[in-house]
Amino acid sequence: GQAGCFTLAATGVALGALAAIDRRSIGAQTEDQTIELKARSRLRERISDASGIAATSFNRRVLLTGQVLSEADKQEAGATVAGLPNVRGVYNELEISGQPSLQVTASDVTITTRVKTGLLRDQLVPGNSVKVKTESSSVYLMGLVTNEEAERAAVIASRIGGVAKVVTVFEIISADEAASLSTEAA
Repeated sequence: GQAGCFTLAATGVALGALAAIDRRSIGAQTEDQTIELKARSRLRERISDASGIAATSFNRRVLLTGQVLSEADKQEAGATVAGLPNVRGVYNELEISGQPSLQVTASDVTITTRVKTGLLRDQLVPGNSVKVKTESSSVYLMGLVTNEEAERAAVIASRIGGVAKVVTVFEIISADEAASLSTEAA
């Protein structure tokens, strides 16, 4: 739709660079965007206060982070997202609590930026094939990576100031797969 085109235009430069080293196929990248949009609207329909929920999709696997008001809401959110078309898996990391303060949210944005920068600077980790999400100082890492890259990314993230814990929800691939995915994208 129109909105999608606008978003791409606004961040065209960054996206162009990202797409080049992103190990997901263009189809999967597009589906991930669609899944995130559908998840947001479906969660708003099904859960009384869905404003604290973030749904992040990578290669059709969805990470749910943020806060909900009850265990029932947490289960409902997981089931709702699992039921969406093309979703291959759900990591439900929702916590039951009140809304995070604006200070916490701002700090999370800063941590995400620092982690992304750390990954991009590192030669061993294909920084753009790792998605970073921070929630209340916990850093979640998603992506298609080798065991070695996964460990390295976790170490880098754990060394960033302000990070309370690092949770990896990587899809592990072999070095051969990584090589073939990287050449396909180039």
